[in-house]
Amino acid sequence: MTHCHLSLAPPWQDWNGRALGRSGAAGFQLFGVERRKKNRFAGRIEAVVKRSPKRLKYDTPGPGAGKSKEIFHLEIDQFGSNLWKLDQVVSLLQDGGVGVVPTDTIYAIVCDLHNRAAIERLYRIKDMDAKKPLSILCRSFQDIDKYTTGFPTSFFRVARQCLPGPYTFILPASKDMPKQCTRFGGSVAASYAPRKSVGVRIPDDAVWREMAGQLEHPLLCTSVRRPADDEWMLDPAIIADTYGVSSGRESVDFIVDGGTRVANPSTVVDMTGTMPVVLRRGKGVLEDWMVGDTDSEIVNPYS
Repeated sequence: MTHCHLSLAPPWQDWNGRALGRSGAAGFQLFGVERRKKNRFAGRIEAVVKRSPKRLKYDTPGPGAGKSKEIFHLEIDQFGSNLWKLDQVVSLLQDGGVGVVPTDTIYAIVCDLHNRAAIERLYRIKDMDAKKPLSILCRSFQDIDKYTTGFPTSFFRVARQCLPGPYTFILPASKDMPKQCTRFGGSVAASYAPRKSVGVRIPDDAVWREMAGQLEHPLLCTSVRRPADDEWMLDPAIIADTYGVSSGRESVDFIVDGGTRVANPSTVVDMTGTMPVVLRRGKGVLEDWMVGDTDSEIVNPYS
């Protein structure tokens, strides 16, 4: 924020305090108004630039510092008039930050898909098994085409009509998926198991649309849950208490506050087989073509 302070300078000095000659003093003007003889002083405007306190939290140290810093909290107003401030969040992500963002369903912890150190931090912060697969938030259908082998031909049109929207589609991963993702998280060799599929999402959400237009890569994501009872966390204030500095553990770097959400996650549909299989019923409406051909109990690895 910029504050202007009015200070007074003698009329025989210029803006830098240097002496003016007789002709210079006589011709001195302020904002185009000629100084009168009775006016012994002219105004001098000095601009003092003050950095935002929220931004100061990130000056030292930067993203990835863990416990020793405060988190950056950005509250998005209900009209979305301050979405432009998301450029700070995008910069943190591209510098290796890990944070919380709203989606069209619930909140998610995210990081850059191509940053190995950030991915390992995400797994530590969430305290997840290194073998647990995560989904990716795609910026567009181009990301889905790049990081997966695509939708089955027979369901191509109907599946794409569901996005952007509250669905997670599990598709075969392509060779362009980063190795740190195709081998699940962690750095222990024993935990490296080839990953043949990946969950993809394109949220129908104003915050995500604004971020997607600025990001260089998709984001790896996992839903925000309460560690103790594994319940959805829907209130940004509670999320900050749980995954912020006050928790006494390694914290996220930022939280984008989009208001309290409803406990309604995305609908998860596995499309790696011959027929779509619904692994989780959520906010996304179940279409007729999503009904799978199996009656067996299915475990959702992306829950």
